[in-house]
Amino acid sequence: MKAFARQRQRGVASIEFALMLLLGLVPLLLLTFSGVLIMAAQQTLATASAEGARASLRFGNAGERRTAACLAARRSMQWLLQFSGQNPDCSGGGTGAIVVSPQAPCAGLATVQCMTVTVSYDYASHPFLPGTATLYGWVMQAPIRSVAVAQLDLGSN
Repeated sequence: MKAFARQRQRGVASIEFALMLLLGLVPLLLLTFSGVLIMAAQQTLATASAEGARASLRFGNAGERRTAACLAARRSMQWLLQFSGQNPDCSGGGTGAIVVSPQAPCAGLATVQCMTVTVSYDYASHPFLPGTATLYGWVMQAPIRSVAVAQLDLGSN
């Protein structure tokens, strides 16, 4: 009788392992993967804002500087824009995901002109994995964004 009961229990460990793998390890791996993608998005935004600020240092009038900054930022964050289905118009300094401020006095240095490049990605609207926007909502209440400021050289145009 004991041998028959032991025989019926064969395979239970395999089923338990499969359930633990499915319910424990797979969600953990998916959360880790989405976390890595969020970090990659943040790094992309930091690079895009820096590239936009660097591009605004090109000589030209204020409108050309804003357009150059927006185009450089858009090139640097192209994969995020494609994923979210956005295509910001850079003719007036950008809108939505990319915003380039007009020339203005720098904070703390009223005699110097600065231009601010702000790029953002709304993870709540465009999560990398379905369902993670709600899960990460308690950590990220606002869109992921990066800001870079360029001090303009307005010497001789």
